[in-house]
Amino acid sequence: MKTYLAMFTGSPASMDSWKTLDPATRAQREKAGMQAWQDWAIAHADAIVDHGAPLGKTKRITAEGIADIRNALGAYTLVRAESHEAAAKLFERHPHFSIFPGDGVEVMECLPMPEM
Repeated sequence: MKTYLAMFTGSPASMDSWKTLDPATRAQREKAGMQAWQDWAIAHADAIVDHGAPLGKTKRITAEGIADIRNALGAYTLVRAESHEAAAKLFERHPHFSIFPGDGVEVMECLPMPEM
């Protein structure tokens, strides 16, 4: 089994749109979405290594210094699967993009650290 990092993405525009929903509609969608996410986690419990967490604001550090930036990353989860394809299939129809304003999930293998 290999370990894969799943990055939940969403455009800044979709998040801005989510924030403009009236409070009752947003609360209803949040409740339904969290229940669906919990159902997804239960159904895939044997594959989940780390449920992960939502991600906050981002600072980018370069040779020029530190800057506040906005990107498409919204949350992460770590899963184990036999193949990259099998890991990706775990996220088909995920509530992140079927209920919440997310636009996708990017899945990448966590490679072993090269020996020094």
